Amino acid sequence: MNSTMEVLDNIPVDLDQQAVLQQLRLRKRSVSVEKIVQELLELVRPIARPKAVYQVAYVDNKRENSLRIGGVEFTSRVLRINLDKVERAFPYVATCGTELDQIGVPSSDLLKYYCLDTIKVMILRMARSYLKDYLIRTYALGRISAMSPGRLEDWPVTQQEPLFCILGDVEKLIGVRLTDTYMMQPLKSVSGIYFPIEVTFESCQLCPRAVCSWRRAPYDPGLVEKYAKRLQ
Repeated sequence: MNSTMEVLDNIPVDLDQQAVLQQLRLRKRSVSVEKIVQELLELVRPIARPKAVYQVAYVDNKRENSLRIGGVEFTSRVLRINLDKVERAFPYVATCGTELDQIGVPSSDLLKYYCLDTIKVMILRMARSYLKDYLIRTYALGRISAMSPGRLEDWPVTQQEPLFCILGDVEKLIGVRLTDTYMMQPLKSVSGIYFPIEVTFESCQLCPRAVCSWRRAPYDPGLVEKYAKRLQ
C-alpha cells in the first residue's frame, strides 16, 4: 500500500550570469552573449517555479526480470537487480516548470534559444537535486541512486507509462504530461525511481554513449560485465 505522495513546488532557484556562461561552454565569450544571458535571467527569475512529485511505493512480486512497485508492474532486469533487497522506492517526476514556456524565443535566434535552453536544464537539475536531498532528509536514507526509463535499452522509454500510472494525474499535479511517444512536456522534465543502495549506481555506468550532456558517471565496462553475469 502506498502511504505518501507529495508535491514539492517551493524549490529555490539560484542562478547567476557567470554560472550560466560557464554552463554554455562557448569557445569565446562576448559582450553580446553576456547581455543575452542577463536579459534572460531577468525574465526567468521572477517566474521560474520548478516542481517535483514523488510517491512512497513498496516493492514486491520480484521475478527474474520484473517486479512490482506501488502495485504497478515494471519490466527491467537491471532495475530488478538494483531493487533486489529494497522494500521501498520513490517514483518521481521533476520539471523546470511550464512557466518558462511563457518566454518566447524564436527558434531562428539560435544563440538566444540555446541560452534559454541551458537555463531550463540548470533549473531542472536544481529540482532533481532538491528532491534527492529532500528524500534523504525526510526518510532518513543513506545513499540513494535512481534509474530513468529510456536511459538503458533494458528499461525502455515505454516504461514511462506505468511510472506515470503510479503518480496519477501528473499534469494536474505539476504540469507535466506524457505524449503518445512517451516523451514529457515540458521537455525539460525527468522521471525515474529513486531507491536506497549500498554502492552508488548510475545508469550512465552501463551506457557507452560517448556524448551526453546528462552523463553523471563514466562508462564502466567492468560493471557492465558484472550485471551481464547476474542477468544470465
